[in-house]
Amino acid sequence: MANAELMEKIVSLCKRRGFIYPSAEIYGGFRSTYDYGPLGVAMLRNVKNQWWHAMVERRRDVVGLDASILSTPKIWEASGHLANFTDPLVDCRKCKERWRADHIDGVCPNCGSSDLTPSREFNMMFKTHAGPVESDGSVAYLRPETAQGMFINFANVLTTSRKRPPFGIAQVGKSFRNEITPGNFVFRTREFEQMEMEFFVPPNEAQTWFEYWYQERFAWYQENGIPSEMLRLRHHEKEELSHYSAGTVDIEFDFPWGWGELEGIANRTDFDLKSHQSASGEKLEYFDQVTNSRYTPYVIEPAAGATRAMMAFLIASYREDEVEGEVRVVLGLHPKIAPIQVAILPLMRKAPLMEKAGSIFSALSDRFLCDYDDTQSIGKRYRRQDEVGTPVCLTVDFDSLEDDTVTLRDRDSTSQIRAKVSDLPSEIDKLFSAFER
Repeated sequence: MANAELMEKIVSLCKRRGFIYPSAEIYGGFRSTYDYGPLGVAMLRNVKNQWWHAMVERRRDVVGLDASILSTPKIWEASGHLANFTDPLVDCRKCKERWRADHIDGVCPNCGSSDLTPSREFNMMFKTHAGPVESDGSVAYLRPETAQGMFINFANVLTTSRKRPPFGIAQVGKSFRNEITPGNFVFRTREFEQMEMEFFVPPNEAQTWFEYWYQERFAWYQENGIPSEMLRLRHHEKEELSHYSAGTVDIEFDFPWGWGELEGIANRTDFDLKSHQSASGEKLEYFDQVTNSRYTPYVIEPAAGATRAMMAFLIASYREDEVEGEVRVVLGLHPKIAPIQVAILPLMRKAPLMEKAGSIFSALSDRFLCDYDDTQSIGKRYRRQDEVGTPVCLTVDFDSLEDDTVTLRDRDSTSQIRAKVSDLPSEIDKLFSAFER
């Protein structure tokens, strides 16, 4: 399948099945904004939950935070964003489109004209005003990243959690960047969700932890269903490092248009804590009672996009095969990522079958993400569930009323087994275990 064709099919599936809709579509749309439908919001929540489980719940050395989206300009001045968070901008004098200068080769991608304005720096932060009067004193910014909320709360978390380096602060939340040329569906948008963690370490341990975290994060994508051949690590060259970074590694994914960043892992040194300490006058240091010494921790930052990760999981799982002479579209999603884990299907719209299926839904929905579907033929319902990535379909038929058994169908092999209703949790777990590596 050609790359362009694959991308068209992914976008079409997302709209048709309720993963992702163009925002404000009834008004002609609003560029580079998207709404997540019933299946999309469920899948995105699963991505975030799996990240949180791996980064916080399974660890003793990481705690969570949910910092404010609106913030004072003082934060962004201290962090360097007001001065450095820019992209080079050029305008096409012929068609009036705007482009990032470093993303084009001197020719407008829209009309082919080489009549471009000189490049100028464009700050990507969204500015707004807090309060009833718009003035310089009321300026506020929507955060372009979640990281700074964790830095300015370092001392608070250190005191209240009783942690000591090495330890981390994790956060999942919305960020906003006024991108010049957003595009490639939800890969680059002006509003997006991030999954970031700041891991504070003694300076002499920074390199060890840097290597640990980029390997740990690489493995997470594989554990959740992305094949290793679609992932790679790319170490940044010295000239492309951010102003705060002593080293950065990108986890890249093989998107239909080529390799692109899924997540960046950076050694941010002590830049952020020292910058905020200097600007605020508040101490952001750690006193080590064992060595009787005080130091400013270095920070290792794994920073991922939740929406971009969801897109990668969709692309990696998409396939087409043939069943009974018909083309079948399948999302081979890992059960931990799939928006529906078990679909419960009465064979026909008959009251006894629907009542039985409803009782099974109630019993299983506390443990699994379930869907109930009784519309159209059973074959069409199987295809519909395959297309949205449901790993297991459970069919209630007339025999179920007699012997309390149902049919379990595996999405990937289409094989079926008969199981007792009382055994369903363990039987479903067996089917899911095939996905664990």
